[in-house]
Amino acid sequence: MTELREDYEVLVIGGGAAGLSGALMLARARRSVLVVDGGEPRNAPADGVHALLGHDGVPPAELLARGRDEVHRYGGHLTEGRVEAVRRDGDGFEVTLADGRRVRAGHVLVATGLVDELPEVPGLRERWGRDLVHCPYCHGWEVRDRPIGVIGSGPMSVHQTLLFRQWSDDVVYLRHTAPPLTDEQAEQLAARGVPVVEGEVAAVETAGDRVTGVRLRDGRTVDREVLTVAPRMVARTGFLAGLGLRPQPHPSGMGEYLPADESGRTEVPGVWVAGNVTDLSAQVGAAAAAGARTAAMINAELVNEETRRAVEARRDARGWVTTNPL
Repeated sequence: MTELREDYEVLVIGGGAAGLSGALMLARARRSVLVVDGGEPRNAPADGVHALLGHDGVPPAELLARGRDEVHRYGGHLTEGRVEAVRRDGDGFEVTLADGRRVRAGHVLVATGLVDELPEVPGLRERWGRDLVHCPYCHGWEVRDRPIGVIGSGPMSVHQTLLFRQWSDDVVYLRHTAPPLTDEQAEQLAARGVPVVEGEVAAVETAGDRVTGVRLRDGRTVDREVLTVAPRMVARTGFLAGLGLRPQPHPSGMGEYLPADESGRTEVPGVWVAGNVTDLSAQVGAAAAAGARTAAMINAELVNEETRRAVEARRDARGWVTTNPL
């Protein structure tokens, strides 16, 4: 555990792809930066990170370990812990950790990601990240040509079904609790050869350590080897409530996110966001890119402030020399 300083230029909350990428950018910019991470990465159950150029298939834990080493190499500090509260402290912020430690920072970069809320179906959570997946771009290749069942859970479920149809011609849409199909959606699924099964899913059926299908409430079973679902995604930002920052409903209906501008700046000056906390659908590569971009914006703001102070100091000094020639 890093011995914490009392004051940092930037505190990064969250040590996933977005947070570590942002911290790396800041450390390379010679900023004092601390990363606080709770050790609960969203993709921990997955065997590998996919569609990440140069790192396709790398285990999530290995990717994060590399990132932490890189941040440390450039002088960045890292510590395990959970942030309990962030409050305004003069022109910066005081951050309190759950174990009682406190640090101060001029800027805060929030990269805590999100929580996936799955339907309340017995057996579903246990398969998450294995043979229960949600993102075709993350897992589609690995489940290609296998029988896939999409469990309807929200407004994006039909879109998700049509996407997974790209990777397999044996896809079944299990409507479950999703809204009834519109005529257009029914036509789309029929045109792509996707059967629709009405009725709520009561449980996931398994044999050994693999999914074999689902059981409906009326007793019917549907054989499947892979299940997919669109979880409700909720940004992890409870510790920001004291600043008035709370997750908002996402326009897509996918869940709740923390709004920000294109640079990652929130409505609270000095608080920035990057990754899934503000972009619910971002994959690892996009989250890392957002972390780097937002970190560059933070550094630019710090440079501007330092330049402003330097100009004021220079003007004050020149004024003193003019009136005091000796």
